[in-house]
Amino acid sequence: MMGAGRIGLPGITDNPLSVSWHDSAWIPNLNTSNVMDYFSERSNPFFDRTCNNEIVKMQRLNPDQLQNMTGLEYVLLHVQEPILYVIRKQQRYSPQQVTSLADYYIIAGTVYQAPDLASVLNSRLLSAVHHLQSAFETASSFARYHPSKGYSWDFKSQRGTDKAKPKEEKPREEPSSLFQRQRVDMLLGELIRKFPLPAPPQPKIQAPPVKTDVENGQTENKDIKTEIKQEKIKPPPEKKPRIN
Repeated sequence: MMGAGRIGLPGITDNPLSVSWHDSAWIPNLNTSNVMDYFSERSNPFFDRTCNNEIVKMQRLNPDQLQNMTGLEYVLLHVQEPILYVIRKQQRYSPQQVTSLADYYIIAGTVYQAPDLASVLNSRLLSAVHHLQSAFETASSFARYHPSKGYSWDFKSQRGTDKAKPKEEKPREEPSSLFQRQRVDMLLGELIRKFPLPAPPQPKIQAPPVKTDVENGQTENKDIKTEIKQEKIKPPPEKKPRIN
């Protein structure tokens, strides 16, 4: 005989909405006549032992006696054999006055607690906020900003990413307009006027020193030729004697 099982999410077992229970031995034979006995098993965490159902069972009274009692009780509310059974937990004050406390549904032998209205609204709101946040992040990924054009949408770069492509196409860059080029040139000109570039230092060109012949190790022996010009002195003419 297989035992009962209780399943709960780790870390949130205190929340009854995250807990489920089943007994595999009962599931094949589960029907309308024994579903309340199945729900009242001691291993079922949703069943309260102080309820009137347990008193009627211990005293072997007719289950119809529950309407004449006051206190906590469980009643079979809805049946859809062989899959769905709904059991309600309620507080009885009189045969005509009861207050609903919780509902439990049994699907294929597994017992769950039905969420209350506040839990349903909270879950729906959290789900809506999550989807809105995801949509906002997806839309923000397509937003582009340009100083001259402002904000725009770019769907071309991510179009067809889910389709298999043989080669990945890179997005083409749009050429700049004449206004953009003139605007950039004007801004660069203003920056250059405000912050002029320092002039690069000019290298000093030094003339190579003139080396003397002695420094060069070349000494030339220049022969100073003294030319003595000798002039030929002609002798004075001889005087011829006079003949008387």
